[in-house]
Amino acid sequence: MTIVKQATTPIVAAAAVLLAASVAFVAEDKFPSRAITMIVPFPPGGVADQTGRPVAAGMEKALKQPVIVANKPGAGGAVGMASVAHAKPDGHTILAGLSSISIIPEADKLFDRKPAYEMNQLAPIALITSDPTILVVPADKPWKTVADLVADAKKRPGEISFSSSGLYGTLHMAMEMFAHGAGIKLKHVPFNGAGPAMTALLGGHVDALASGPGVVIPHIKAGKLRALGNWGDKRVTSLPDVPTFKELGYKDVEFYIWAGIFAPAGTPEAIQKTLRESVKAAVNDAEFKATMEKLQTPISYLDAPEFKKFWDKDAAMLAAAVKRVGRIEEKK
Repeated sequence: MTIVKQATTPIVAAAAVLLAASVAFVAEDKFPSRAITMIVPFPPGGVADQTGRPVAAGMEKALKQPVIVANKPGAGGAVGMASVAHAKPDGHTILAGLSSISIIPEADKLFDRKPAYEMNQLAPIALITSDPTILVVPADKPWKTVADLVADAKKRPGEISFSSSGLYGTLHMAMEMFAHGAGIKLKHVPFNGAGPAMTALLGGHVDALASGPGVVIPHIKAGKLRALGNWGDKRVTSLPDVPTFKELGYKDVEFYIWAGIFAPAGTPEAIQKTLRESVKAAVNDAEFKATMEKLQTPISYLDAPEFKKFWDKDAAMLAAAVKRVGRIEEKK
């Protein structure tokens, strides 16, 4: 019996190893075997939410598993972004992030804080949209042009207010870049996302807002808002009469609200490939295209390699902008 035990133990051990490897292979091969959670780091109603939800619906079709959108707002998007950065890198937690993903770590450094996350903790999967920010004011306000607003702000420093998605968030940073370039002081009123920031503007609680075209155009068409300026390098097709800040002489006032999908860094390449393929299928889906057309938001799809180059360039521009604007303390 002893001889048989010594002879068969290596065989049994080898079989166990092969079985474990086989199970692991099957598990990876079947990704995803359960629901995926897509974190949107802002409340409903903003660019990330408007983009993330139809992408999730398209990914569901491709992956044959639910893709559940979970809004996780806070700290200008830092709470939700950090939760994905620190999530298990197995592909079952992903992020619908905005350009503010590059701003938050730089802002933390300004205040000598430990960053909530580092950009290298997130792996780019795909860029979905990229729109210049639009400056809007209520239609009943007296300002017809950027020059009107600037002239009034110089007469009343700190009295003209604007809402945002949070301190150093996309909407805040765009306005601070404008205020810095124009040499004016505006009053910042932060909220937990673009949806509440828009509600504040429409409710007459603030005087201005910077936001993506898809969010503001319906309100412009309804006669509730007036667009004054555009942070892009060219005019928006659907707003041909709205000049860019560059046209108006503000050479450093350029900002884009782009939306992209990310996974935690360290997610296996095979799983990233599956996610990339599902996002590509989603943006090519007829329902997704119809949704984006309804929002008047052009699709700017880039797969991971090209998205990484785009992100690196944009992040460098935003890091320089954060340094120019400097420390901004939130008033309590």
